[in-house]
Amino acid sequence: MVVRRSERTLEHHAFRELPDLLSPSDLLVINNTRVFPARLHGRKTSGARLEVLLLRELGADTWEALVRPSRRVKAGQQIALAPGFTARVLESCKSDRRLLQFEYEGNFWEWLEKIGSTPLPPYIDRNDERSDRERYQTVFARVRGSVAAPTAGLHLTPELLQRIEHCELTLHVGYGTFKPVITERVEDHKVEAEYYQISAETASRIQQQRDSQGRIVAVGTTTTRTLEYTFQQYGRIEAAEGWDPLFIYPGFQFKVVDALITNFHLPRSTLLLLVSAFAGKELVAEAYQSAIREKYRFYSYGDSMLIL
Repeated sequence: MVVRRSERTLEHHAFRELPDLLSPSDLLVINNTRVFPARLHGRKTSGARLEVLLLRELGADTWEALVRPSRRVKAGQQIALAPGFTARVLESCKSDRRLLQFEYEGNFWEWLEKIGSTPLPPYIDRNDERSDRERYQTVFARVRGSVAAPTAGLHLTPELLQRIEHCELTLHVGYGTFKPVITERVEDHKVEAEYYQISAETASRIQQQRDSQGRIVAVGTTTTRTLEYTFQQYGRIEAAEGWDPLFIYPGFQFKVVDALITNFHLPRSTLLLLVSAFAGKELVAEAYQSAIREKYRFYSYGDSMLIL
């Protein structure tokens, strides 16, 4: 779907038409993060089964993780994940999160590739399959660190990218992307900061585009948040890395992104709020009603919209 904000019109196209829908002077910005097999299954010393979802690396072999069920998982306990690969609980964090210290021989990432599972979104009601290791990745995914794919990029192919001027940055998508907004006031919702990195080459290319009044087309909400947060910090796009806590909702003033490629998102999600901030709540609602009538597919493996 193509949503034109100034004309307030909706059009239906195939994604392969993207190069013709953009201007030759446009610059596409993509997120090159790669999903890793972050879901592990293990047992406590009592024999009780546990699921561990790695969230964030905090130091050498030390991770913040989601552990379920977590009620009786206390500091000092051992979790056996595979013969020769265990985790020791260092401390309890909020709710069902724990700080884990991993103990093993060999290479940590090789262990994950061997015993880990792809952390598919909660609304995909099936076990992961071996094909998800690559299917749940963009074709340009190369920097390991996400527990969810930047799904707007799943539509892009090498052939399409050859026809569109583009550059890349990194934002590692965290589990908080699935956290619904349940507060009465949107402003009271807290987003989890996610690690980002913009190289000097990418920063220079984007700044050149802005200086020449060229249009910047963000692929996905993750790319959008990274660009807008960096501009907030420096007043321009610069090489930078750190933790991005930016929460975008209606009323936000966009300074960098001129057009957005995004999927159709869950209700009450921060992703939908960002899209509504970019295109306006009424136009987005109209677009979603049209998508339902036209039988568009929603969410991670679903269809896409280009907002101009």
